[in-house]
Amino acid sequence: MSDIEIHLFQKRKYNLVFLCFFLAFLLLTGRLIYLTIFRSEELSKRALSIEQRERTIKAARGKVYDRNGVVLADNQAVCSVSVIYYQIKEPEKVIRLLSQKLVIPKKEVRKKVEKISSREKIKSNVPKAIADEIREAGLSGVKVDEDYKRYYPFGTLASKVLGFAGADNQGILGLESRYDSTLKGTDGKILTMTDYQGIEVENLAEDRIEPVSGDDLYLSLDYNIQCYVQQAAKKVLKAKKAKRVSAILMNPQNGEIYALVSLPEYDLNEPFTLIEEYKEQGKTQNDKLNNMWRNPVISDSYEPGSTFKIVTATAALEEKKVTLQDSFFCSGFKLVEDRKIRCHKTQGHGAETFQQGFMNSCNPVFMEIGARVGAKDMLKYYQKLGLYERTGVDLPGEANSIMHKLSKIGAVELATMSFGQSIQITPLQLLRAVSAGINGGKLVIPHLAMEKKDSITKEIIQYEYPIKPGAVSEETSQTLRELLEAVVAEGTGKNGQVAGYRVGGKTATSEKLPRRSGKYISSFLGFAPADRPKILGLVLIDEPQGVYYGGVIAAPVMAEIFQNVLPYLDNL
Repeated sequence: MSDIEIHLFQKRKYNLVFLCFFLAFLLLTGRLIYLTIFRSEELSKRALSIEQRERTIKAARGKVYDRNGVVLADNQAVCSVSVIYYQIKEPEKVIRLLSQKLVIPKKEVRKKVEKISSREKIKSNVPKAIADEIREAGLSGVKVDEDYKRYYPFGTLASKVLGFAGADNQGILGLESRYDSTLKGTDGKILTMTDYQGIEVENLAEDRIEPVSGDDLYLSLDYNIQCYVQQAAKKVLKAKKAKRVSAILMNPQNGEIYALVSLPEYDLNEPFTLIEEYKEQGKTQNDKLNNMWRNPVISDSYEPGSTFKIVTATAALEEKKVTLQDSFFCSGFKLVEDRKIRCHKTQGHGAETFQQGFMNSCNPVFMEIGARVGAKDMLKYYQKLGLYERTGVDLPGEANSIMHKLSKIGAVELATMSFGQSIQITPLQLLRAVSAGINGGKLVIPHLAMEKKDSITKEIIQYEYPIKPGAVSEETSQTLRELLEAVVAEGTGKNGQVAGYRVGGKTATSEKLPRRSGKYISSFLGFAPADRPKILGLVLIDEPQGVYYGGVIAAPVMAEIFQNVLPYLDNL
């Protein structure tokens, strides 16, 4: 190869090398421009996440108050304990201390202490006194942060209304769940700078974002009335060895619920500890807990029995199908097609007026007036009285009614519907319908939450519950009040009388399905004062032992409640 050829070869080689370097330079420059201009924000965040660690500061949940300012749900100051692997200098001391103070097996603590992670939580909801002891030990890598735990001052009181919050401060059941977004607040943060290993850099101040507490919630529930009702329910639960006793008191004029009890209740501070009555109710632990937490007043429908005769009477009076003095005859049963449907008084009531039939809770009388109204118009009043829809109560898990379709209603179905069999409604649906019957025709929404207080501005915000007028006429409403007062004064509800007060009401004894099982729900629905109702209540005794008639065992419970509650309301 000549000198000229060698020179040209080397020149081409140098040009190729230069071109490669130049292309590499262009590529790197382009990449740099792309990263610094188009991805700068994303990379900054990623860099910050590497250099900055955050610890959550739980926000205190808003308090829950009764209508008079009694705290029903509060917060306790507790702490959470965690470890940072790269900061631990004496792992055996850490394991020994945390195992001892937190009562956790060493094996479990060791697993978390030796786990390579930026932060590992050991335990939440640690009592402050114990957390202080851990903090004072001064062991590197152990972090103690302030926290809150939900606390219920009265334990079992209104447990199936309030519900409870979990370890993560989230509402799980009841009002705690329904108003979780109101009560939970916004968590704060502690931001610390760390090196690439996650070790906090000394002499750099922490950034702190303060938590914002949740809003406080004020209820229509009255602590004193709730106590009166719960005490009366406990007495009959024990005396009748019943499966369950439920009771509700509400204002029929606006739907405010003063008390809601469903015994047996559980301890809100220990919601995962089964009480004795529920240990056999369910196959699995979860089944048993769900049965214990369940609120049957909200979640269960039932055949209301004779209290439903109020609805049948309302329809008949509105449609002018009956007057108080219309004559009837009860022989102890009524033949409907091929069925012999009996009255509770098997020997019969004989000749009676409609008013007397109402006072006697006579099934044949109500079967006849049900036939007079007819299936189509009967269902029309079910609709007007809200029996086809959920009441809208502000508690989760509300059930709906189970009704016959018009096309499926024959003479037998119409007869049994007329005295509260073969259909199912919830206790709250019954109370709502009866409220409209006795308050002049206003369809109200049963509710518990009345207002909330903003934790920052302290502004009071009222909850609105619309009232729908025109369900029945004032004339019918007045007649119903008189009929129901007569039931208590002279009829099957006489054990519901309260000295010094005019009380109206209706008894019921509902046979549970399957028929002839020997299981009943005994109930009494009462209100006072009878001429201008300001309180309406329902007592349900599920599977009482021995005597099971509603007028005998349920009416006296409501009378005892009213004896305490009516003077109390008079003095407010």
